[in-house]
Amino acid sequence: MAASWLKDAVFYEIYPQSFYDSNGDGIGDIPGVIQKLDYVKSLGCNAIWLNPCFDSPFKDAGYDVRDYKKVAPRYGTNEDLERLFREAHHRGMRILLDLVPGHTSEEHPWFRESQKEEKNAFSDRYIWTDSWISGGRGLNFVAGEAERASVYIVNFFKCQPALNYGFGRVEAPWQMAHDSPAALRTREAMKDVMRFWLDRGCDGFRVDMADSLVKNDDERKSFTSSVWRDVRAMLDADYPEAVLVSEWGAPKLALRAGFDMDFYLNNWGNGYSTLMRDYDQPVDNSYFRAAADRDINRFLDIYRDWYEDTRGLGYISLLTCNHDTPRPRRTLTERELKLCYAFLFTMPGVPFLYYGDEIGMRYLELPTKEGGYTRTGSRTPMQWKPGKNLGFSEAPSDQLYLPVDPASDAPTVAAEEGDPDSLLETVRALLALRHREEDLRAEGPFEALCTEKGSPFVYRRGSLYLAVNPSLEALTAPVDPEGRSPLFVLGGVSAERGGITLAPQSFAVLK
Repeated sequence: MAASWLKDAVFYEIYPQSFYDSNGDGIGDIPGVIQKLDYVKSLGCNAIWLNPCFDSPFKDAGYDVRDYKKVAPRYGTNEDLERLFREAHHRGMRILLDLVPGHTSEEHPWFRESQKEEKNAFSDRYIWTDSWISGGRGLNFVAGEAERASVYIVNFFKCQPALNYGFGRVEAPWQMAHDSPAALRTREAMKDVMRFWLDRGCDGFRVDMADSLVKNDDERKSFTSSVWRDVRAMLDADYPEAVLVSEWGAPKLALRAGFDMDFYLNNWGNGYSTLMRDYDQPVDNSYFRAAADRDINRFLDIYRDWYEDTRGLGYISLLTCNHDTPRPRRTLTERELKLCYAFLFTMPGVPFLYYGDEIGMRYLELPTKEGGYTRTGSRTPMQWKPGKNLGFSEAPSDQLYLPVDPASDAPTVAAEEGDPDSLLETVRALLALRHREEDLRAEGPFEALCTEKGSPFVYRRGSLYLAVNPSLEALTAPVDPEGRSPLFVLGGVSAERGGITLAPQSFAVLK
């Protein structure tokens, strides 16, 4: 059973190096996050997912951890992070840290010991073959960089050696079983990291590459799932309100493995990409593009199956964007974004808002930074106000972690605050509505009422009817509103017996 506080949770994802620089060195930091907590709360977000803030050589922006129990000095200190927990809790907010359990940096002390030829306590903490010329049998590996006469398996970049959680199917002498003593020690080491931060006030973790732990797993990830069920048992016993959200993208598996939430990721063909990121297709027919040949069933065919199968197990989390995904402003106009967010924030589960999406920050074409590559353009500094560095930092512009949007019309919080027609205030209004109406929260029932092409998409959340029309013409859905009247409207709506008519590019909630 998921933690009770998730029922009315809305998360805000913060990329710490790009959020707010409190000391003028050009890099965002934890004291800067603390200074902006009231802003985050004003949006209607009562929880934060903080991207990796641990000590790291930053070859993959912190997803290459050098010390799980130490805050990276560029962000501050452990005491700063503990103060963030306290300040958030004082405001009724929660903080999730980003846990990277599948690999570490090649500079982690565990790996420094593991790569030594002489046998030691960490020799089996990572996955090594039995020869300096033996490959990984289908797994990526690095050779020629260790003292020991072996090659090591990597999870992602060359600098990220895979921790040893064992193998589901053992196919070579150097592969250890998932329940081998070495694999179990790795599991306990990661549980120790989790306890360390939970004891200091952390409210849980977003888990990076959550399905990647046990190698040669079966299609249902049975062995990796057993690891997470063991972690879940520890949390249930000692930290019952702590939560886990998985980077898995398969809620049928993730929620049964003990996660409270699983992200609906932007993986090709899974439906989420059809909402606003269909641009890898010959024609961009993203549902929320006004000029698209849209069909909501491209999303619903998968979503409804996942939703029905996992009800009562946990939550599917829809997100506006994340640090790995091009910002939605890349292809959607401000009006299209409003309708898209209206849909995302009124669906079941626990939604996530990526910093800056609430003001329509753009995706910038930039060279790679800290292993970001094409992702770098979604990681630029938060735009707070007009003027120097758009309010992100007092540092010289050439010292910023990444450049700010150079456009003369770059959106900022200050420019949109107080304007009821702005994207920022629309987000605030939508999240206030979600918190106010119990049927719009995580567990309110969901039913699709009209999914026909050429009609508005109409869906039910409990007793509420919701309708969205992203097109450039007025459309009518053959759904009787049954006496319901408009509660919240973007654009225009007419609800009469036998039909709900939406003006072009409109959204409505009927009660």
